[in-house]
Amino acid sequence: MTATTAQLPRPETGPSGSPGPAGPAGRARVTPDGSATPVTARERLYRPMPTDRFVGWLAPVLLAVAAGVLRFWRLTEPRGMYFDEIYYVKDAWGLMTAGYEIDSNTCNGPAYVVHPPFGKWLMAASQWLFGYVDCGGAAHGSPELGWRFSSALAGTLAVLVLARTARRMFRSTVLGCFAGLLLALDGLEFVQSRIGILDIFLMTGIVVALACLVLDRDHGRRRLADRLDRVAAGAAGTGSAADARYGPRLGLRPWRVAMGVALGASLGVKWSALYTVIGFAALALAWDIGARRTAGVRSPVLGALRRDLPGWLVGFVILPIVTFLATWTGWFVTDGGWNRHEHGDGFVNAWWSWWDYQREVLRFHEGLSDSHPFRSTPMSWLVLGRPIAYFYSSPAFGAEGCTAPGGCSREVIALGNPAIWWGGTAALVGSLALWVRRRDWRAALVLVGFGSAFLPWLLLPSRTMFFFYALPSLPFLVLGLTAMAGLALGPRDASEARRLGGALSVGVYTVIVVLLFAYFYPILAAEVIPYSSWRMRMWFPGWI
Repeated sequence: MTATTAQLPRPETGPSGSPGPAGPAGRARVTPDGSATPVTARERLYRPMPTDRFVGWLAPVLLAVAAGVLRFWRLTEPRGMYFDEIYYVKDAWGLMTAGYEIDSNTCNGPAYVVHPPFGKWLMAASQWLFGYVDCGGAAHGSPELGWRFSSALAGTLAVLVLARTARRMFRSTVLGCFAGLLLALDGLEFVQSRIGILDIFLMTGIVVALACLVLDRDHGRRRLADRLDRVAAGAAGTGSAADARYGPRLGLRPWRVAMGVALGASLGVKWSALYTVIGFAALALAWDIGARRTAGVRSPVLGALRRDLPGWLVGFVILPIVTFLATWTGWFVTDGGWNRHEHGDGFVNAWWSWWDYQREVLRFHEGLSDSHPFRSTPMSWLVLGRPIAYFYSSPAFGAEGCTAPGGCSREVIALGNPAIWWGGTAALVGSLALWVRRRDWRAALVLVGFGSAFLPWLLLPSRTMFFFYALPSLPFLVLGLTAMAGLALGPRDASEARRLGGALSVGVYTVIVVLLFAYFYPILAAEVIPYSSWRMRMWFPGWI
């Protein structure tokens, strides 16, 4: 296999930036003739990307196109609003027409809503383009396409971005496409891409932030290597005592800026993105310290604090806050939003009114403990213990295309692909072992990203929760599986038998993922099937 084929290369550094297992202290490699050659700082800081740039773009784009076809095909089915579309579609219509959410019961005055507006603004944009149902119930254009188009687009974009991100993480186009394929064929991601609710926008925003985080890591380490090369070459104005102690300044880091915007936009969809902001911020700071340690800086912690902390604050504090506040522009520039004039008129009073509104929302979320037939616990999400039936009907023989004498079923169930969720849960254990043994930064990213999206829910045992809350953790399960696939495929210098065995195991797993998606597709996409066929797909009582 060539240098661009699937493998899990040894990390150039651990998650903290400490030298990886390339040789003693990570500073020498052993050549085939038994001699040792030094590993340069550049090699330890930055691993070159695969050289197949054209294929590296073409393959993920084709994969995303295929994912888009799946998501846009019969997107308007089922007709009408179902599950929580009855809330978010109407909120989006209010934003489109008035700049704030309107009370759908009276078609007049503000609605009390408990999620920020950015995801609903995206739905409002597609309704403006393709169609909507006004507050009086009159349809304009193609309403279902209007309120589901943006979801399908976001779900498709996430496949492309994750494939490209995984390619960069693992330096392999094959592994990048493997990750994109898994995300494309997961049932939960598929269903959330075809319904007009918010969670697909949250997940996609986190995936975009993840991509910027990985790009920023590469960009910063490459720039640090360039500065070190200049110092080694004796360039004028370099190599000061401060640089020797703290390392050089890296200047503007554009991907960190983009990441801050993406994280703020994710917060503008749902508050739960805050935990991802915290997790990514901690990881990025550890990487900054590690990069300077790998570069030979005498005081890497102080160096990161002196040189990188200002940009870190911009990327993880200032920009997320500013972007989050910008998503509330409609509420601020209009007069009719909920609680808009609680403290009176004027700029300062508007801010106090907004702050009180946020406190109301926080109290709502803290006290949400209503009973629901599809309520579930976080630990059950990993084993698909209680998926959610978003839509179900029982067409009789001869109705809606039902050809089964015993009647038919038609369902949209938010059910993850068992091979991905069950395998992904096992991959978390593998990622932990990989981090402990090799200090692999990619394993750390999987664990921190998943933990940030999943673990906070464990702290709220009495809160009403649903399986689709786990959607933001899915990309990290996929990346964990991708790391395990890389280990199975082995290094380039492994024996042919070893490589063949690894390729067969990954190939068999991929086929299982594809077959399971095809098997469950009818109950993910509201197809009319015989009741007996539907019952066969209900593997556990908790799925009914």
